Amino acid sequence: RKSEQELKDEEMELFTKYYVEWKGGRKSGNTSYTNIPRFYYRLPAEDEVLLQKLREESRAVFLQRKSRELLDNEELQNLWFLLDKHQTLPMTGEEAMINYENFLKVGETAVPKCKQFFTAKIFAKLLHNDPYGRISIMQFFNYVMRKG
Repeated sequence: RKSEQELKDEEMELFTKYYVEWKGGRKSGNTSYTNIPRFYYRLPAEDEVLLQKLREESRAVFLQRKSRELLDNEELQNLWFLLDKHQTLPMTGEEAMINYENFLKVGETAVPKCKQFFTAKIFAKLLHNDPYGRISIMQFFNYVMRKG
């Protein structure tokens, strides 16, 4: 059984070996590959403990960052309340609608996480044959729930 110091030394030795291998080990006459960004990284093998741990940790950090960007229930309820408050009359059947001016007002008062959804491009994407140039509040809300 190895002591803690021996394990740390072994880990540092592996790290140094891989670092040198990746950064300095590839010498070739043709250097055109240095201009092309690398898009594939092989998965670490089972015996590459350090690389496995690094991959797991980076994935966990990535997922945490993405989950912080998601809207929680309270933020979704507030968004629905704001959309409903700024709806533009007349209603189309049972469906509440909103025009671009009110859409931008909601975007200004909504939480910062929602700002990414209040763009002209998204409004135009959801705009259908409404004679008053409005979009459905329900369609927009469903869009936010799917994308956010």
